[in-house]
Amino acid sequence: MIEKKKSEQTAIGEVVERLTNKHPAVPPSTVADIVHKMHAKFDGRPVRDFVPLFVERHARAELAKISG
Repeated sequence: MIEKKKSEQTAIGEVVERLTNKHPAVPPSTVADIVHKMHAKFDGRPVRDFVPLFVERHARAELAKISG
């Protein structure tokens, strides 16, 4: 279980990196905050396999709103 958690955290870090590169006009700290906010919405969910994918989709939509 610890290995899956570590893998998920690594994937979330990669999401932050990808979205930071895709939205250079948005401060990296804002991108990270949005990704972590989206990730927190999935706390307590039993199936974790697709959480990074869902987080990236939701964060991408949120970033599109603020970066115009």
